[in-house]
Amino acid sequence: MMSSSALMFNVVARSVASSRRHIVPGVRWVSQVPPNAPKGQKSDPKTPSETDTGKAPEGIASSSSDPLAAGSSKIPSLDFSPAEEAEEKTERTGARSSRDNTMSTEKRRKGMGRVMMALFAGGMLGYGVYLGRDWEEDELKAKKLNLETAPSTRWGRTTERFGDIFDYFNKPAWPELLPPPYPPPHGKPYTLVLSLDDLLITSTWDRQHGWRTAKRPGVDYFLAYISQFFEVVVFTAQPSYTAAPILDKLDRYNFFVVHRLFREHTRSLNGKIVKDLSYLNRDPSKVIMLDTDPEHICLQPENAVLVPKWKGDPKDKGLIAMIPFLESIGIYKPEDIRPILKAYEGKEIPIEYAKTEAEAKARHVERWKAQQPGVSVSVMSSLFGLSNNPQTPRGVAPPTYLEQKRREAQLQYQDEQKYLAENKGQLEKLLEQEQAAMAAQVPNNLWEAFGAMSKPPPAPDAGAAAPTESTPAPKAATSLKG
Repeated sequence: MMSSSALMFNVVARSVASSRRHIVPGVRWVSQVPPNAPKGQKSDPKTPSETDTGKAPEGIASSSSDPLAAGSSKIPSLDFSPAEEAEEKTERTGARSSRDNTMSTEKRRKGMGRVMMALFAGGMLGYGVYLGRDWEEDELKAKKLNLETAPSTRWGRTTERFGDIFDYFNKPAWPELLPPPYPPPHGKPYTLVLSLDDLLITSTWDRQHGWRTAKRPGVDYFLAYISQFFEVVVFTAQPSYTAAPILDKLDRYNFFVVHRLFREHTRSLNGKIVKDLSYLNRDPSKVIMLDTDPEHICLQPENAVLVPKWKGDPKDKGLIAMIPFLESIGIYKPEDIRPILKAYEGKEIPIEYAKTEAEAKARHVERWKAQQPGVSVSVMSSLFGLSNNPQTPRGVAPPTYLEQKRREAQLQYQDEQKYLAENKGQLEKLLEQEQAAMAAQVPNNLWEAFGAMSKPPPAPDAGAAAPTESTPAPKAATSLKG
């Protein structure tokens, strides 16, 4: 049996729990506001039973006598009404929201964008009108055009000038790649532009040796001999830092190659490397270009001879075979070489020219025989040792004009080679002095480079005037450039 004290504790606990259950709902009901009550006004909290009967439930005091109900206005609400929240959101206080500010900023941004587009379109239209202006004399000279060849319509002038804007980086950095030629008789009347790769040399690469460069058979003789008739220019698609050492080996004393042009002097046309002869500052009727790549000669094919590539054959004679054709141009001096090259287009020039020269020799012999009906004055003079050409045997036709000039050129070649052999030590000394002078001019650090840039250029030497007839032009070996 349970003791009396335990029984009494159980009764008290139940009564406290019952009172707590009645007080908690009462607090919740007191704090609630009916949805239909006006805003800011709270109705008397009632239980569901009180709504129906008007009486408070048993065990709960009325609102007038309940202290919790009396102080219900100070108790915060634990419930909310979605209808009240929506009503509060739709009310306008007169203040500008952040959304209004965003919309106004966006409108200003769009308006400013339209104004800028209108100004840009107006500027482009005005610039297009300016591009269509008439040609100026200096402009035509820089573009290597004249009034007959330049576009004459406004649209043509506009497109031509507009294309120059995007073609700036595809052209050589200088409008004239070569200095003005020497006046005659010191300057050569014709210019021979030679490629380097697969024409004068060829390069191979392997894992054991890396890059190796081989000279074409006869290249030394070709350069030395043909330089008597032509201003030789080597124009390569290689950059200068790779091609210059090769040219130093081919022409150590700069005796035969007058000018050197590299990748920096080419043009880029539709993604292709092109050698534009119009930038050479030479008469196009006196320029011949030998090349192995058809893309390089696409702008002036009438001035070019496409030569088969040399791939390292040690018995190759293709370069030497071109000498008779080239020397005949230098000897006969035609007014325009382009019709001659057109006549040999698509043919093997060494073979075709050999046939032409043989036919000319045959005609020369026939004319000589026609002039020898009997014992002529020339025969009588040769008998007494008075012949103009004592080297010609009796009964043999004298050499042609071409053969005489060829013989003179061969003798001059031999004299030049003898001069180089006898003065090799002096030439090497001059070369070392020039290389040392060039090395001394190279700055050792960044400060010296800035100092060299700030210095004015040296004054030209008064004694270094252009050669005249009384002061002949020195050989290229005395300058020893590169």
